[in-house]
Amino acid sequence: MRIVFSFVLSFVLFSSCAQKKLQDIVKELKPPKSELKVVIDKSDYTLSVYHKDKHLITYPCVFGFNAVDDKSREGDGCTPEGTFKIRSMYAHKSWSYFIWIDYPNATSWERFRKRKAEGKIPSNATIGGEVGIHGVPDGRDDLIDSKTNWTLGCISLKTSDITDLYKSIGNTSVLIIKP
Repeated sequence: MRIVFSFVLSFVLFSSCAQKKLQDIVKELKPPKSELKVVIDKSDYTLSVYHKDKHLITYPCVFGFNAVDDKSREGDGCTPEGTFKIRSMYAHKSWSYFIWIDYPNATSWERFRKRKAEGKIPSNATIGGEVGIHGVPDGRDDLIDSKTNWTLGCISLKTSDITDLYKSIGNTSVLIIKP
């Protein structure tokens, strides 16, 4: 019994220390924040940060309630796919922090107009906005653990992960993919 307990304790301690914080990695490497890149993989439910081609960290994440499709209009519950920039970053009363991406950008508008012209979305549809990366409601990290897609189209991280990301990045590019 003592051996099993010792193994479990070692595993828990190792698991909690296995991943360095992004803040510590950035302090060590000192990359310009503009050279960092956030890659969000909708099929793997992950948000990873890279400096050039070097992988720095990966966090689990969830998406809008329709996590499969690319965002086509406001209210569809989809997380947009494509390349974005960060518009703004600020503390948020409900989700710890909010990292606002520049959806809709020129490519998003082009796709939106094409879908409207093809009749794939209603002619009175609006494109939407205020898409970003944020935390979870207080005490609800379980939403990430259970892969519950609960947002209206944003990317959501655990509270400690959004805090780490927020304090580590700046004018960073964001790529959202679904391979």
